[in-house]
Amino acid sequence: MANLKAIRDRIKSVKNTRKITEAMRLVAAARVRRAQEQVTATRPFADALAQVLYGLQSRLKFEDVELPLLQQREVKSIALLVISGDRGLCGGYNNNIIRKAEIRAQELAAEGKDYKMVIVGRKAMQYFKRRNYPIDATYTGLEQIPTSVEAAQIGDELLSLFLSETVDRVEMIYTKFVSLVSSTPAIQTLLPLDPQGLEAADDEIFRLTSRGGNFDVTREKVSTPVADLPRDMIFEQDPEQILDALLPLYLNNQILRSLQESAASELAARMTAMSNASDNATDLLGRLTLVYNKARQSAITQQLLEVVGGAEALKG
Repeated sequence: MANLKAIRDRIKSVKNTRKITEAMRLVAAARVRRAQEQVTATRPFADALAQVLYGLQSRLKFEDVELPLLQQREVKSIALLVISGDRGLCGGYNNNIIRKAEIRAQELAAEGKDYKMVIVGRKAMQYFKRRNYPIDATYTGLEQIPTSVEAAQIGDELLSLFLSETVDRVEMIYTKFVSLVSSTPAIQTLLPLDPQGLEAADDEIFRLTSRGGNFDVTREKVSTPVADLPRDMIFEQDPEQILDALLPLYLNNQILRSLQESAASELAARMTAMSNASDNATDLLGRLTLVYNKARQSAITQQLLEVVGGAEALKG
């Protein structure tokens, strides 16, 4: 009977765990939807900014413009912006981005280049601090759904490092969202800005939907309409001054988009991990129930045998 009680306690524990993992899966799904809505909400500004930059690019020859953010220097020192999460229980999301950053740091060290890290997320901060990597700044406790204010704070730190010539290049290591079950660590050069990178291009947005009772993600191409600025347009300020003011906004928008991609990847990884945990709990419950029924049947059989044995003894 003690064995039956232990099995019942184990079944109860697994049921409680399944309730928790299922609740976490649903919370992550709701936050993925919020991330999707934020991407959609910030797109008009990004489109308008791309439109203006494209128009200025067609009016000016960027190669002839002397602006600090476009300045190409001999690369001796590099800042690595590493974007991870604050929490675990999201599969290999944090481990993948940490491994990508560590490999990149080793490559730079092998090339004889100095580097320092600007880290977003508690998981990467703890990992690299324990191993005494050169860390310039850390950002933890960010909103689950990134905001433009947070992106601007990170952008200001990177601009300070680049404009003071503390570093000659800024690279960003983040997780590119692919689908609910797939994400890819990626490296992107943020500074100096590449003039060709300012040209408008087809973009993608993700939409969380349901299909056959399960969550699904669809991606769709979004084209930003671009057109040259009218030739008779008169600027109150010098176009170079306008461009100099807009480039930091463009940088912040790039950071915000990467924060959004990373947040969506983390939430999707947590959804998948919690879904797998719930499925495993269901399988375990099935096996435990089978063991419990067998043990219970064995106990009942044993009791019947004892009763029959006792009755035979009385007859004798």
